[in-house]
Parts: sequence; structure tokens; C-alpha cells
Amino acid sequence: MAQSSSHGVQSQAAQSQGAHLAGVAAVLIAAILWGTTGTAATFAPEVSPVAIGAAAMGFGGLLQALVALGGISRHRAAIRRNWRCLWLGAVAVALYPLAFYASMRLAGVTIGTLVSLGSAPLLSALIENRLDGLRLDRRWMVGAGIGLVGMALLSLAETGGHGVGGSHPLAGALLGLGAGLTYALYSWTARRMMQRGISARATMGATFGLGGLLLMPVLALTGAAFLDSWGNAGVGIYMAVVPMFLGYLAFGYGLARVAASLATTLTLFEPVVAALLAVAVVGERLDPVGWAGVALVVLCLLWLTLPVRDRASMAKEPI
Repeated sequence: MAQSSSHGVQSQAAQSQGAHLAGVAAVLIAAILWGTTGTAATFAPEVSPVAIGAAAMGFGGLLQALVALGGISRHRAAIRRNWRCLWLGAVAVALYPLAFYASMRLAGVTIGTLVSLGSAPLLSALIENRLDGLRLDRRWMVGAGIGLVGMALLSLAETGGHGVGGSHPLAGALLGLGAGLTYALYSWTARRMMQRGISARATMGATFGLGGLLLMPVLALTGAAFLDSWGNAGVGIYMAVVPMFLGYLAFGYGLARVAASLATTLTLFEPVVAALLAVAVVGERLDPVGWAGVALVVLCLLWLTLPVRDRASMAKEPI
């Protein structure tokens, strides 16, 4: 009996380890897929960033809603009660891709991606401070300082190469901040809905589905260029199906199997992928000031998301 029990414990441990590794792999796959969006957009230079954002998040959001239809139906009463959060999140979802892809078109893939993603954790903390009353600790202040310096260097960097974009880094960086703000905002509304008893799948499906519907008129007005060539159409289909739909499915799968803090840390691979693809495929180049900014933004993300084990950490000292 003891031997049988021991085998059972070992089997459960192996299954748990396997689930953990599967979760890590799924989150990394999601980060890789998300990191390809900027480079993919450069293959349709005649399509406006507004149209690309509307197609990617519009159809991707509708696909997420379709997959979550059962959960949305079961939670429809609670979703109706939280209509303010739902609409605020949906509007943020609709605005996010417009600002994100415009940022990459103006500042280049590397700068646009890093400013958008690098600013989101900082802006999330500010939103929680203002709306939830959470206090900002000294660790956050240090991370914010590192990130702001990094984004300032990126906005001043000179970009080169034969890729699309990069001619207006300051304007692109400002749009990247807008993308980071909307990213933080719909993350906050989704979390609030989940805290009120709505399942994660129903929350994300409803928020992204409504956001996708809001983007359909934008796509109708700006998306004619997708029909000009199979290449343009292929970019639109790829963006909606692969990073926006499959990427979020993979992330949801991983989030159910690993801690949220680990998942957040693993998604830092996304800007690394975006930067590498921008240099290797698009042909972008950054001057030393830009690379210093990249290093500081990545350091900021690691500083804010890696768990703190030391009790004497600055994160324990409120200001």
C-alpha cells in the first residue's frame, strides 16, 4: 500500500510538473506570436495603421467572443450589471490597436512596441492607485523612473534602415503611451469584472467582442486597401487569426497552469521578439541612444514584474 501511495504521489507530481511546463510553453508561444505583429504590418505598407489595427483586434475580438459564447450567455445577467466596466473596457480595446499600430508606423517597430508595452505596467499602477486606492511603493517609483528615462531615450533615438516607419519617433512614442494607457485600462476593467464573479473567458470574450464590434465601422471606412492585393489581405487575416486569436487562446491556456506573476514575466519575451524581428527582417537600426533606451525599458519591466523574495525589499516600504 505504501509503495502504491508513493507511486501515486510521484505520478501526481509528474503531472503537475508537466502541466507547469505546458503552461510556460503556451505563454512563451503567445509572446512570440504577439511579437510578430509589428513586422507583419510592414508587409502591407499601403494599408493604414488604423485599418490594420481595426482588422487585427476587430476580427480577433469577434473570434474570442464566438469561442466564449457559452460563458457569456451563462453570465449575461452579471455582465449587464457591470455594463459601465464592459463599455469602458470595450472602448479601450477598440482604441488600443489604433494607437499601437500607428505608433509602430511612425516610430518603427522597436520603439513603438517597447514604449507601448513598457508604459503599460506603470500606467496600470497609476490607475489602480487612483481608482482602487492602492498605494505606490518605493520599488514602483524606482521602476517608473527607469522606464521613463528609457522611453525618453527611445523617443530621442535616431532610427535607420530600409524598414517602414521610424521617421517620427517622438510622435510615435506619444502614441505608444496612448496604447499603453488603453492596454492598462482594459486590463483593469477586465480584472474588476472577474472580481465580481464573472468568469475570465466570459469577461474577455464580452470585452473583446464588443471592442471588435466598435472597430467594424472603422474597418469599413479604412480597410479598402486590404482588397487591393492578396498580400494585404493575407496580412489582415494573419493579424486577426494568429496573434490576436490564437495568441490570446495560448495565453489563457498558460495562465490556467502557471502563476500570474510568472506569466507576466514570460510575456516580456514579446518586445524582445519584436526588436529582433525588426532588425533581422524589417531592416531597422537604432543608434546607441536607442539601444540604451531599449535596455532601460526591459530593465524596468523586469524590475516591476519579477517577484520579490527579500522581506527587506523596498517594495515593503510605502511612500
